[in-house]
Amino acid sequence: MDAVAYPDPAVIRFINDNLIPVRIPANDPELGPRYKVKWTPTLLILDAEGVEHYRTLGFYPPEELIPSLLMGIGKARFNLPDRPAACECFEKILAGYPTGSLAPEAVYLDGVSRYIETHDVANLIGIYDRLAAEYPDSPWLTRADPYRLLKK
Repeated sequence: MDAVAYPDPAVIRFINDNLIPVRIPANDPELGPRYKVKWTPTLLILDAEGVEHYRTLGFYPPEELIPSLLMGIGKARFNLPDRPAACECFEKILAGYPTGSLAPEAVYLDGVSRYIETHDVANLIGIYDRLAAEYPDSPWLTRADPYRLLKK
């Protein structure tokens, strides 16, 4: 990743603006086993206490690395729970990378976050409707299928 993704100016800017990057060798005797790093690159999104919220394994080109990092930040914020901040991350994925591999998951998590905050079932129905319209081949549509039954 050092040769392709990390030197990309957009990736550098994103990481500098949003993360505190720490590089740990896979064979680090303490942190390698703690975080179960078995292959490189392994990217982890951790909170301030070192709790893992998201993991990627393998190479990402620059156009997929930023949405992947956004997904990790969004999931961390979802878990903390700061659902409005999580929604901001998911919305950035959808606005900037609507055809990327993580867009359907962002639709799903954005709607779930909004439902948890509001208890408005329209958010769940919206997940199904948007996935059916924009990402009909996504496994996330299968996960959202029960929400279609909420339509009146």
